[in-house]
Amino acid sequence: MSAPAPAPAEARAPRTVEETGLPFLFLAELVAKVLHQRGQLRLPELGSHLKLGVGVIDPLMHFLRAEKLCEVARTGNSGTDADISYLLTEGGRQRAAAALGRNAYAGPAPVTLAAYTAQVQAQSVAGVQVTRAHMAAAFDGIVANQRVLAQLGSAMNSGRALFLHGQAGSGKTYLAERLRDLLTGTIAVPYALMVDGETIPFFDSVQHLPAADAVAASTGIDRGTAPDARWVRGVRRPAALAGGELTLDMLDLRFDAHTRLYQAPPHLKSNNGIFIIDDLGRQRCSPEALMNRWIVPMDRNVDYLTLHTGHTFQVPFDVIVVFSSNFVPHRLSDGAFLRRLGYKIEVPPASSDEYALLFRQACAQAGIEADGERFADTFGYLLECHRQRGVPLLACYPRDLVRQLRDLARYEDRAPELSRHTLDWAWDNYFAAGSQQGCALELERRDRGTQDNRLEND
Repeated sequence: MSAPAPAPAEARAPRTVEETGLPFLFLAELVAKVLHQRGQLRLPELGSHLKLGVGVIDPLMHFLRAEKLCEVARTGNSGTDADISYLLTEGGRQRAAAALGRNAYAGPAPVTLAAYTAQVQAQSVAGVQVTRAHMAAAFDGIVANQRVLAQLGSAMNSGRALFLHGQAGSGKTYLAERLRDLLTGTIAVPYALMVDGETIPFFDSVQHLPAADAVAASTGIDRGTAPDARWVRGVRRPAALAGGELTLDMLDLRFDAHTRLYQAPPHLKSNNGIFIIDDLGRQRCSPEALMNRWIVPMDRNVDYLTLHTGHTFQVPFDVIVVFSSNFVPHRLSDGAFLRRLGYKIEVPPASSDEYALLFRQACAQAGIEADGERFADTFGYLLECHRQRGVPLLACYPRDLVRQLRDLARYEDRAPELSRHTLDWAWDNYFAAGSQQGCALELERRDRGTQDNRLEND
C-alpha cells in the first residue's frame, strides 16, 4: 500500500510551473502585474514577493521577454545574474494595466481551490478533542457555571453548531470567545485562492494570528527541501466574531468594482475554527433569513459562492458556528433549523457564590480591598439590593459597578472606596434609578414599612 499523499501545505515548494497547479499564462500575467506596481525588480525580489522559486519564475521571464513585454537591465558591476533586474516595456505596461483592470490582485501566487479544500480536510476542526482537563485549563481563573462549561466542552467535540442564550450581560459573548482556547493545534492558510482564473485574497493578518510556537511549527517540515511558501503555517485556529453589523451580503463573496479586488466572507476565513454570530436577532436582516443562509452549510459541510463573472463554486465549510442571543431559540427560528443546532445552551444568572467571586475579582482589579468584615457587609448589602429590586445576578454587574467606584475615586483624586454610600452612587448611575437616593433609602423605607405593619398588628 502506498503512503498517503501529504497535505498541500506540507508538500515541497513547486520547482516548475506545472507543479504550482496554476496556468502558465495566469502566472505570467501575475508577474507583469507585480512589475507594473513595483517597478524594476531582480529575480530574487520577484521570488520573495510571489513566494515562488527561481525554477518557476525563470521560464515566465523568458516568455515575457520573448513577447517583448519585459526587458532586462543591469544594476551592478559584478557581471553575475545578481545584477540583472527586470522591468516592463511599454507594451508590457499596457498588458499589465489591462490585467489589473480585470483583477487588481498582485500579491503572492495563489493556490488552487482543490489544494485548499484538501488542506482544510487534512486539518479539520472535527479532529480536535476537548476534555475536562482542557476545559479547566482554558477557563482557569474564570468564574463560570460548571454545568454550562460541561455543555460547551461536549458541544465542541460534536463539531456542530451551538446556540448560546441568556439575558444580556450573562456572559454569553465572553464564554463564546474563550472557546477559541479549546482549539488545539495550528493550521496552514494560503495567501490567496485561484478560482476559474480569478484570484481571491485569503490570508488575513487580523484573523489568522500566529500561534505561540509559530516558529517551530513553520520549520517542522523536513523533506529535504523548502515547503511551499504560498502557505502561511503555524496559524492559530481562527475565531471570528460578527455582531449586529452582519448582513447577508457579508456572507457572500464580494467584488469591489473600484479596487477590482475580492473580499472573502468571514466564515470562509474561519474554516478549521469557529465563527461567532453575536446578538442574533439584532442584525439588519431577519434572524430567519440569516439562519436559512446557514442550513445547507451546516448540514452538508459545504458552501457555495459566486464570482462576479457569475461562476458559482463549492468551498469547504469546516466551521463550528456559535450563535449567541438574548432570545430563546424557538423565538428566532423553526424546527427545521433548530434541529441542525447540536446544542442549545442557556447561560443563567450567577449564583450568589459565583457573584461573590466576580465581585472580588473586580475589586482586586480596581485596587479595592476585597476581604474583611467591611467587604462582607457591603457585599451582603449589594445582594439585598438585587433581591429587593428584583435585579438578577448577571456576570457583567460586578465589573461595571466597581468601575463606577473607580471613576468616582479618580474624579475626587483619592483611592477607590467600597462602602454602602459609594455603592448606592454606582447603583443609581448604572441602573438609572431616577433619583439620587440610591438603594439604601429604598431598603430603609421598606424596612420601616415592615416595622409599621408589625406595630399595627401588635
